[in-house]
Amino acid sequence: MHLPVSGSVPMAFAGSPIERADHIRVDDNALAGLMDWRAKVLVMDGLLPGVDDMGGLVWGSLADVAPDAELVFLGLLDGKACFAPVPAEGADGPAYAMPRAWQIMQQLAPADLAIYGGARSLVDWHARHRFCARCGSATKLVKGGWQRHCDNCGADHFPRTDPVTIMLVEHDGRLLLGRQPRFPPKMYSALAGFVEPGETIEEAVAREIREEAGVQVRDVRYIASQPWPFPSQLMIGCTSVADDPTLKIDSTELEDARWFTRAELEEARAAGAAGTDLLYFPRPFAIAHHLIAWWLDK
Repeated sequence: MHLPVSGSVPMAFAGSPIERADHIRVDDNALAGLMDWRAKVLVMDGLLPGVDDMGGLVWGSLADVAPDAELVFLGLLDGKACFAPVPAEGADGPAYAMPRAWQIMQQLAPADLAIYGGARSLVDWHARHRFCARCGSATKLVKGGWQRHCDNCGADHFPRTDPVTIMLVEHDGRLLLGRQPRFPPKMYSALAGFVEPGETIEEAVAREIREEAGVQVRDVRYIASQPWPFPSQLMIGCTSVADDPTLKIDSTELEDARWFTRAELEEARAAGAAGTDLLYFPRPFAIAHHLIAWWLDK
């Protein structure tokens, strides 16, 4: 299937113009040869990127970085090596507790947002994994930041991405959407949950919907995916079909869930940020926005 987009809005955090250059990551000499005056370092304030007056990412040079700083090699951009510094601390709260991050997400152009998203995921992982999970000893950054190594026990650790299913549920021309207690008033979105060990994507979709809303689904299909750097997830967008619309909501997971008609969703989409008396359409940087738009337009 084609990647769902809303008008000309691309999927947020996807489409980075940086060439990952794996062949350089694994070659210490090649990487060292790129660490010169031409190299670019993403300016970061902790996990937030520097943004210029035009709303673009700010890049510095290696001369701006402390000698003992850990640098992650992001890849090549226009033939120049790009790096990002590892902050002193990783993320200490959930994504919704980061209002400045949301502001920046809406400022950056798609390519810059994708660069920032990848960099944020990597440097946050490094900041939170400075010690070996096997023996507790300090680890060191290797392979340009795409691995950490423990000299004490020899264990290698790799940046992780957590798979999360996010899914539409259709019944008789309606979609099931839910809201968590932390959501702003009238904000509903597609149900979502982490894929657990030993599950397929299809099994995770069915389990999460059953657990959260008490609905049995069938015909699970993949639609699209989105990298989500809070802290480092891969949102796996799917669609499914329910035969029985009866809801049994798990109040520990959801504050509310309900079925929305096509007309209600179309009205909310047309209303944009203002929303309707009933709901706000998910914002364009969220994959839920694209999934619902895909369903409305198909």
